[in-house]
Amino acid sequence: MPNTISEKINRRSKFKLPSHKTKIMCTIGPASRSPSVLKEMIRGGMNVARLNFSHGSLEEHREDIQNIRSASKQMDRLVAIMIDLPGPKIRVGRLPGEPIMLKKGEEVTLTTKPVAGKSFIPVEYKKLPQSVSKGKIVYLNDGFIQLKVQEVKFDRVRCKVIIGGPLLSHKGLNLPGAKISGNAVTEQDYRYVDFGLKQGINTFGVSFVEKAEDILKLKAFAKKRGKSIRVVAKIERAEAVKNIDGIMDSADAIMVARGDLGVQIPLEDVPAVQKKLIRKANLLGCPVITATQMLESMTQNVRPTRAEVADVANAILDGTDAVMLSEETAIGRYPAETVKIMARIAAATERQFCATRGSSRLEELFRRHIGQKEITVEDVVSLSVIGAARALNARWIITPTHTGSTPRRISRFKPDSWILSFGSDKGTYRFLAFSYGVHPFLIKNNVKRWHAVIWKFLKNSGLTQRGDRMILTEGISPGRPGGTDSLRIINVT
Repeated sequence: MPNTISEKINRRSKFKLPSHKTKIMCTIGPASRSPSVLKEMIRGGMNVARLNFSHGSLEEHREDIQNIRSASKQMDRLVAIMIDLPGPKIRVGRLPGEPIMLKKGEEVTLTTKPVAGKSFIPVEYKKLPQSVSKGKIVYLNDGFIQLKVQEVKFDRVRCKVIIGGPLLSHKGLNLPGAKISGNAVTEQDYRYVDFGLKQGINTFGVSFVEKAEDILKLKAFAKKRGKSIRVVAKIERAEAVKNIDGIMDSADAIMVARGDLGVQIPLEDVPAVQKKLIRKANLLGCPVITATQMLESMTQNVRPTRAEVADVANAILDGTDAVMLSEETAIGRYPAETVKIMARIAAATERQFCATRGSSRLEELFRRHIGQKEITVEDVVSLSVIGAARALNARWIITPTHTGSTPRRISRFKPDSWILSFGSDKGTYRFLAFSYGVHPFLIKNNVKRWHAVIWKFLKNSGLTQRGDRMILTEGISPGRPGGTDSLRIINVT
């Protein structure tokens, strides 16, 4: 049902809506950094480009930023950019003739020295020998490769391959249960943030968050440079799950990073934790991204497995705002095709299930606020918007916004109607690309003619016709940040 509205509008409008409300984040890498592939990915449904600073040079990232912006402008589509900071993650070093094949039963040596050979794997963590002991298991590549420690000697850790497989350079190494020294935000991360700010990037992903202070430190760093940033907290440690309330209060969005999380906590617990985190984020109006191995088989194949399709669909049914592609678009053979299939899965799932799920989420949220704390005016208004939009089959939900709070509060209910947000703050405009069903528009900051600008745009773009109903929600004083407290039903005549 949700997308039948979009399809009807697109047939008669100058402006074309995406087919899917769930946002798609794509990791940019060697397979996708060319302008032609970027355009195909944008055409296929990419909403957010992720730059993984664990790989590549600053010059390559600078070029990627320029190419993404150029392609976005040419396609006339908003594509937000997020810099994903490496954090303290332990990684293997550069491997010769990659990928190298590790076979079950053979011995390999992990070394902190920058040497590599047939049986030597360099590791970018000087305290590795102090962090492991004989009999412990070392996980590589999100746990797909497992080594058992045989001997620790000086700068070397001799291991036996328990579960083998192909290993690429700079893949992650996990030591569950070991206390890893270092903060979630490293000195290198601060340098990358400084680089990003100079490039005009205002959204950063923080790896291996453990507590709220990790996010606040990064925001304070940017504030000293006169900048306001949005921080996406990547939940991939058991400590982050325990401290999730404080993390969500400090972060602007969270990412359920299931790869490392599935090594840090029991693998069988990941689905339940995913649902818990998404539900909590929805209740708070915090955008949430589900990541890792969503369509991984498409790194090599032109079609995903049925299990992968179900995984994407279930994340959407759980209430995720966005789904993320990693190797599929960074180094895969079919980056553009993968985005198109992700968009098709999202659109089909939304069309078949989202309307039914919305009412149950509405009731759940309402019970939570009534049962645990005093409900706010903004929550009452957003609840009323959803009820009115559903009852009147509203074509649009219109939200003038400065901070993005109002469209996010409405977005958490996954309404059938698209949420069209209008504002003059560029940072808010870009960050709304992370929120389900929100299509942001950037307008000139002219508070006195706020409504006139919106109505003129809707009319000129062919997005309204006689008989349409729209829901407008805003504060009594348009242009004043926060304080959404009114709802109007508009009939187009």
